[in-house]
Amino acid sequence: METDQDLGNVREQVAEVLEELVVAAKLGTRHLVVIGTSTSEVAGATIGKGGAESIAEELYLGIESVRTKYGFNVAFQCCEHLNRALVVERSLLEELRLCEVNAVPVPKAGGSMAAVAYRNLKDPCLAESLEAHAGIDIGETLIGMHLRRVAVPFRPSRRTIGKARVTAAWTRPKLIGGERAVYILPEVQDSQECQ
Repeated sequence: METDQDLGNVREQVAEVLEELVVAAKLGTRHLVVIGTSTSEVAGATIGKGGAESIAEELYLGIESVRTKYGFNVAFQCCEHLNRALVVERSLLEELRLCEVNAVPVPKAGGSMAAVAYRNLKDPCLAESLEAHAGIDIGETLIGMHLRRVAVPFRPSRRTIGKARVTAAWTRPKLIGGERAVYILPEVQDSQECQ
């Protein structure tokens, strides 16, 4: 299990992974990143069996340092006991017209990360679901249900945070139109008409 001495590293590790994702996906103020976290897995325990708010606090500080730098919005996924609802700022919930659900996440029902996020956001609330532009999954918590289509796997250079496996993804719009479709505006438009 991670020791208190390793918690500073956890903060740096999550910041490193998140910043790599933000740069690769070109995320900024118009974007939303979902974070799924098992602090149990970060500590080296089985998911749901050894959560720690002290680890969540360090992760939150690392995430917040990157969020402040780039200006994206963030959502923190709760555990299955709250049906994977998400902790968000109320202003974001209202802007995106998300469905609010009523609960206050605590470590045993929501998870340590969601509980810490709820206490640290300015005006927190829970959204039932959302469609994020990108996400990081720390400890295999399954964030895919909260990503937009089409998810593009992202392999950060750091593959673990603490003892937890980390995966990430960003999303792109669907490509439509088949073989005649154009996805980048050409410099010189071909004059052939569509038949």
